[in-house]
Amino acid sequence: MWLRRALVGIGVLAGGGVAAYFLVNNSLSVPPYAGQESDHFADGHFKNPWPTEEHGFADFLRWQLSSERGPWREWTGAEPGPAPPPKVEGGRLRVTFVNHATTLVQMDGLNVLTDPVWSERVSPFTWAGPKRVRPPGIRFEDLPRIDAVVISHNHYDHMDVETLRRLKEAHAPRFFVGLGNAPVLERAGVGGATELDWWQSAGLGGGVEVVGVPAQHFSGRSLRDRNRALWSGYLLKGPSGVVYFAGDTGAGPHFAQIRERHGPPRLALLPIGAYMPRWFMRPVHVSPDESLAAHADLGARTSVAIHFGTFPLADDGETEAVEALRRALPEGRDDFWVLDFGEGRDVP
Repeated sequence: MWLRRALVGIGVLAGGGVAAYFLVNNSLSVPPYAGQESDHFADGHFKNPWPTEEHGFADFLRWQLSSERGPWREWTGAEPGPAPPPKVEGGRLRVTFVNHATTLVQMDGLNVLTDPVWSERVSPFTWAGPKRVRPPGIRFEDLPRIDAVVISHNHYDHMDVETLRRLKEAHAPRFFVGLGNAPVLERAGVGGATELDWWQSAGLGGGVEVVGVPAQHFSGRSLRDRNRALWSGYLLKGPSGVVYFAGDTGAGPHFAQIRERHGPPRLALLPIGAYMPRWFMRPVHVSPDESLAAHADLGARTSVAIHFGTFPLADDGETEAVEALRRALPEGRDDFWVLDFGEGRDVP
């Protein structure tokens, strides 16, 4: 998140001087995007096309000075989950929760990863930045052959270039990103990514297509490149149904728009964590209650919680989002799942 990167930038400035500060930011920054203007791109920057509250650095400092962070364990050792099946076919749909926003979706003979992160830290540096509190739920070596990777936006907890390089070397999948993000991967040695605008689609084979869809968020990998590249959710549409991956998003009209254009998804992958304090996080991260509302707006048959319990990114504690979601769910309701790390399930 840009919040953590801001602190890193300040530390570089204080410890290494102005020259080091600009050197680091220039090396991390996303190059300007030059493309056709739209309702969400103008004057070299992307935006949410509906009214959205934005917070600046003064608001960030206010948060830091008043922060009341919930508890996180330093480390929780856990055995990895079982290796997923090589593939699923015949109308079956299977999802495995790995960690954070990383899931494995298996449908119509294809294996797709969302926002894959296997690194120890989500940061431009190996020695600083948010550090994981538990191992990934699936060992990298136990992944089946990966056909495609969808990357929602370029924040470090979603676009982990070290993991993407490993995937390219081990699996050579197709990579899908929002507009303006392919140069980041190219610079990292992961060339050939397909850029998608909102509502734009690309075929994967086997009757499956990837569709970029709106999200309410922002982008940036340094202090100087805010909103130079697009943030997105994705649909996977195939013979076995529609899967929606939200990535990072605040509440907004896009959930209903997605349903109107593409119908209710069989499976929705919805974030629930990094939502506190609400006055600061509300524009860009849904709360557990808002995730439940998104489930209803989408008309999803089944939803799975993501974006929790892996990296301490906000004021909510390690288990707070899951506890809040379970309190909000009516007793006996079984259409919004919280999977264990490494757990895979067939979706009805």
